[in-house]
Amino acid sequence: MSKRDYYEVLGLSKSATKEEIKKAYRKLSKQYHPDINKEPGADEKFKEISEAYEVLSNEQKRAQYDQFGHTDPNAGFGGGGFGGFGGAGGGAGFDFDDILNTFFGGGGSRRRDPNAPRKGSDLSYSMTIDFMDAIFGKETEVEIDREEECGTCHGDGAKPGTKAETCSECSGTGQISVTQNTPFGQMVNRRACPTCQGTGKIIPEKCPECHGRGRVTKRKKIRVTIPAGVDDGQQLRVAGQGEPGVNGGPSGDLYVEFRVKPHEKFIRDGDDIYLNLPVTFPQASLGDEVEVPTVHGKVKLKIPAGTQSGTKFRLKGKGAPNVHGYGTGDQHVIVNIVTPKKLTEKQKQLLRDFAEISGDEVPDEYESSLFDRLRRKVKGD
Repeated sequence: MSKRDYYEVLGLSKSATKEEIKKAYRKLSKQYHPDINKEPGADEKFKEISEAYEVLSNEQKRAQYDQFGHTDPNAGFGGGGFGGFGGAGGGAGFDFDDILNTFFGGGGSRRRDPNAPRKGSDLSYSMTIDFMDAIFGKETEVEIDREEECGTCHGDGAKPGTKAETCSECSGTGQISVTQNTPFGQMVNRRACPTCQGTGKIIPEKCPECHGRGRVTKRKKIRVTIPAGVDDGQQLRVAGQGEPGVNGGPSGDLYVEFRVKPHEKFIRDGDDIYLNLPVTFPQASLGDEVEVPTVHGKVKLKIPAGTQSGTKFRLKGKGAPNVHGYGTGDQHVIVNIVTPKKLTEKQKQLLRDFAEISGDEVPDEYESSLFDRLRRKVKGD
């Protein structure tokens, strides 16, 4: 179907001034805007008006149109009508944004609707927790600062009793076309409208509470469940607790990162827990049954006679639960033979007797050399 004359679309003569063209466009765009006019065909009419204004409001495009009409003088470059690569609706030249969208995943969409629903931004929060809370989990609360819908204007941004208006510069699209001359012809880029900052709306009287933003920052308490078995540096996603969505879109998420305090006794490695267990020389030599602390409570552990320092014992299932539910880790008990720092005369004599029976040379004075030899023997030196 042949296109209507652009001057006829706007109801103007060919001698119309730029001001007359702009005035006619504003009047007709308000009359046929899809958000206002719900009659059948209004959408197509609005597109026709926008296309006519895009050409006639640009001096170069208008001069080209006055000379060639809807026929593209650069058809040799692949155009199929007025507008070169852009074809119908592209104006004189091609829409560079459309080409980028086609090749780089834009889906061929000419522009993003500023009024379309959009998901809110995600938030992050770092939480420091105790070692035992990381092992067994806990219900707690966190306080975060996040944006909420303004209660005064209910997110509209306009002062109560007033309302936002459609931007006349971009007709509510939030974008404007910028034409550039290149060796291959004219190239059209889409940019955010500077008048409305890409929102597609103008707020004549801004809300005194949020100053036109439609949102205010508030401190909010959020219930968080620390999962059993969570480890240092791991994150928890709390769905829907981020920033609220835009234009009715879903809220973002809150990501809580855990920082686990170290324990005075236990060392954690994944789901396993390690414990250094001090034992005396007689216990290690003669054997004993001792109580060992675990995160699950105290348990009995048999120390066999002749146990060496550094010997490791495994307590199955006494570690941390896996945060994903894949069982429970183990606890590893590492024996550390403690050398006494102070001895009575009787103790010293008994050790001298032990060393003599063992064939060791007994010092007459201080016993430190004996313990040095014992320590070397334990280490296998």
